[in-house]
Amino acid sequence: MSLPNKLDPLSRRAFCERWAQAALGVTVLNGVGGRSFAAETATINPATGPGFGKAKNVIFLQMVGGMTHIDTLDPKDGPTQGPKAPISTKAGFQLGGTMENLAKQADKISIIRSMSSKTGVHASGQYLIRCGYEQRGTIKHPNIGAWAQHFKGSSHKTLPSSVCVNRQPQNGNGFFPSSFAPLPILDPDSGLQYAQSDASPEQLIKRLVLLDQIDARFRERFQTAEVKSYTQFYDKTVSIMSSTDLEAFQLTDEPEALKEKYGRNKFGQGCLLARRLVEKGIRYIEVAKGGWDMHNNIDEGLEEHGAELDVALSALLDDLKERGLLESTLVVLCSEFGRGPKINGNAGRDHHPKVFSTLLAGGGIKGGFVYGASDKEGMAVADKQTSPQDFLSTIGWSLGLPIDEVVMSPSNRPFTVGDKGKAVMELFA
Repeated sequence: MSLPNKLDPLSRRAFCERWAQAALGVTVLNGVGGRSFAAETATINPATGPGFGKAKNVIFLQMVGGMTHIDTLDPKDGPTQGPKAPISTKAGFQLGGTMENLAKQADKISIIRSMSSKTGVHASGQYLIRCGYEQRGTIKHPNIGAWAQHFKGSSHKTLPSSVCVNRQPQNGNGFFPSSFAPLPILDPDSGLQYAQSDASPEQLIKRLVLLDQIDARFRERFQTAEVKSYTQFYDKTVSIMSSTDLEAFQLTDEPEALKEKYGRNKFGQGCLLARRLVEKGIRYIEVAKGGWDMHNNIDEGLEEHGAELDVALSALLDDLKERGLLESTLVVLCSEFGRGPKINGNAGRDHHPKVFSTLLAGGGIKGGFVYGASDKEGMAVADKQTSPQDFLSTIGWSLGLPIDEVVMSPSNRPFTVGDKGKAVMELFA
């Protein structure tokens, strides 16, 4: 059978996926393979660059839907006050009334209360806070995990360098190779699904040999970055399947009391899984939590989602500290925007990108520190305005990335970590 002279990108992807699925019987990275590819595989620079570099790992907690800053990290008195009165912390500043456990961990955290974004749309805002660039139809931008893998190489011999918990990865690798994409864990209690092949090791080897023979002419004829990237993709899949470290994705070894401490919900167990993955050397772990789009009944929403955040984040900080991991692990909490001071007619708050708050802990970050401020209503930035680009550059600096180094995309366009943002140096101890 002769091969056609040209195959469109979808046909090439379908070819690779079909043969790998048939030969290996796996879908361990389902949903990742169809993402954008770099035109050429990036050259890995093993140097850490001029960054601070105290953090070796990042746990990126993304509150999906627009977390209300006024009711969590930047509480206000008076008419804009939320359903619960602010509470004092051991660090001297206040937190929202739902953050009772986090108040006891306040000496471990820094809060940026002067974040400001240009978009009040969920998808665009989430993209911006994760990638530092405005969403475009012509290019996909990498997140911090992919930037770190580009500059520092893989963080583990067999396991992936990035993992995304509780949602499918959103533009993780960007214009970098698909092998940089996060591994999805959609349910922490289920762990890594489809990690076991239906074949014995001997059968798997035979399938791989047969696949290599069948695929040889195709690879020779179409020596494109897409095909090379898919070869890496399936090599990584097999590597993960054969790794002896797969137990890192299982929570069955954790004590029941510790599971309870984190909270028996997907976010709480996702934070516990993130701690396990840090212990195994996985560099970048995103844990998503939805439910923050509180246009209606914000009191009820905070009772559920605010309480889950409070319990899980507090347990994570305490657990990392007890295990000696907090200084080398940067814990990040962010959302795409905040919520306005005015309670609307449905007893909720509406989108408010003009000012909101983020949190950082560990990785060389000061404890018990507040940077910037909003005005007394929580309506606008009053001091030290901070952009999503500055925020991501701060994370990159903590990781030791060369945040000012220009990297050319496959389309020959220049990009940097955080799109030329400035790291907030005052946050570092």
